[in-house]
Amino acid sequence: MPKKPRRYFLKEKETRKLLLDFSQRLKVNAERLFGPKPRVEVNENEVAEIFIFDRKPLLAKSGDTFFPTLAFDDVFSFLPKIVVDMGAVPFVCKGADVMAPGVVSIEGDFKENDFLLIVDERHGKPLMIGVALFDSQAMKNLKHGKIVKNIHHVGDRLWNALKKV
Repeated sequence: MPKKPRRYFLKEKETRKLLLDFSQRLKVNAERLFGPKPRVEVNENEVAEIFIFDRKPLLAKSGDTFFPTLAFDDVFSFLPKIVVDMGAVPFVCKGADVMAPGVVSIEGDFKENDFLLIVDERHGKPLMIGVALFDSQAMKNLKHGKIVKNIHHVGDRLWNALKKV
């Protein structure tokens, strides 16, 4: 049975916990991004829990996975980037994981299971938020196989839900 949509504001204590988890997971200062006491609204729906800051759906939680959305432009500068060739773009936009042959460059240092931003080579447009399957040094030496797990991409159900929020 689909989850009935609901919206509510987080309590201050819950907001602090959310921001602490976010800071630790992405290794950024959440207060610098959101301010000292942000008011966070939660939109629970059948796709995910969407966390809304100042009317912007910036974070999401699906199952146990808590991650930034593609609407969160300010976090893109903190995330390591994988640039994919234009041949990989249609596959990534349909939900495929990133394969080593489609990678043009790897920007930044990261560890296995860190979040990555996947962008296209021509325009640098964000296509996907993914999870690294290897650390950056190992990934640079790989010539085949999956290297990034796709958790949120342009055109997915969460992307469409973000437009409605």
